[in-house]
This record gives sequence, C-alpha cells and structure tokens, in this order.
Amino acid sequence: MSKMTITEALAELKTINKRLQTKRQNTLQYVARDARVKDPLEREGGSVEFLRRERQAIRDLEKRVVDIRTAIQRSNLETRTGIGGGIGGHEMSVAEWLTWRREVSVSSREYLNLLQVNIKNMRDKLQKDGRAMIAASAEADAKPGDVVVHLEEKTLLEEQEIFDTVMGELDGRLSLLNATTTIEV
Repeated sequence: MSKMTITEALAELKTINKRLQTKRQNTLQYVARDARVKDPLEREGGSVEFLRRERQAIRDLEKRVVDIRTAIQRSNLETRTGIGGGIGGHEMSVAEWLTWRREVSVSSREYLNLLQVNIKNMRDKLQKDGRAMIAASAEADAKPGDVVVHLEEKTLLEEQEIFDTVMGELDGRLSLLNATTTIEV
C-alpha cells in the first residue's frame, strides 16, 4: 500500500487510463495472424505470451483504478467540511457536498434565476399597464389592480449572492482538500 494525496491519485487515474487505452490498442494487433507470417514477437516469447502479459497488466491497472476510486470515495465519505452562507453554514461530508454540487446546485441556481426573471418580467408588464408591484409586507397599502409579490427581491438577491459564494468556496475547499487529504491505496 502507498499513501498519496487525492490530487496525486486523480493524476494517477488519468495516467492509468491513458496506459490502459494504449495497452488495449497494442494487444489488438497481435490477437491473430496469418499462419504463413512469422510471429513478429517470437524473440520476446511470442504473441501468445505477449498477449498473456499485457492482458494481465490491463487487469492489474483496472484493479488499481477501482482501488484508487474506492479509497477516494471512502475518504470523501469520512472527510467533513463546512461551507459558509445560506445553503452551507453547516458541515457535510465531501461526498455530500459533491452530490449537492452535481445533483442540486444546477437546478437550484436555475430556480433562483427563474424567480428573479419572473419578478422582473412582472414588474415590466405592470409598469406598462400603469399598475404597481407591492411587497407582501406593504399589502395594506395596495390599491385595486396592484400585484402583491410574496418574495422580497432584496432577499432573493442576497440568496443568489450567497449561492455564488458557496459555489466558489466549495470549489476552493474541494481543491484544497484534494491537495492535502492523504489516502492509502
């Protein structure tokens, strides 16, 4: 077993995948040959032996990929980190943060944007019609034809800013954790 940072492990995975691709490609040319042609690898033990060694090397590299990925997953489940702001502000495991970023953040960001666009479009339409938008907190002052908005725009803008801050902080934190967290493979 060897120790390495997650960043080093991810770099090794890239190298292994390139090696796997090359080894697989190299073996394809020696799978079969015309019996009238001399075995080009005869001096090195022959094509059969070459294929046996290379296929074993491929299996070993594939196992290494699984071992590295499993060690990273284990570390991500065990390592906790907190991210400040509205959505964060509490600790989750790295695995949870990665899942949030992959599965939740995109649609959450789209939703915040959609709320903002809807309010802007409503305001534009109402202004053209000579009507007003009234915050729910000021509903008592509404006139007939006014539209009561149940979201405070300032709060929505703050949420968007917090969201952007969380995403930036998360990316930085994950990079730092990958560079400093050691795994054993």
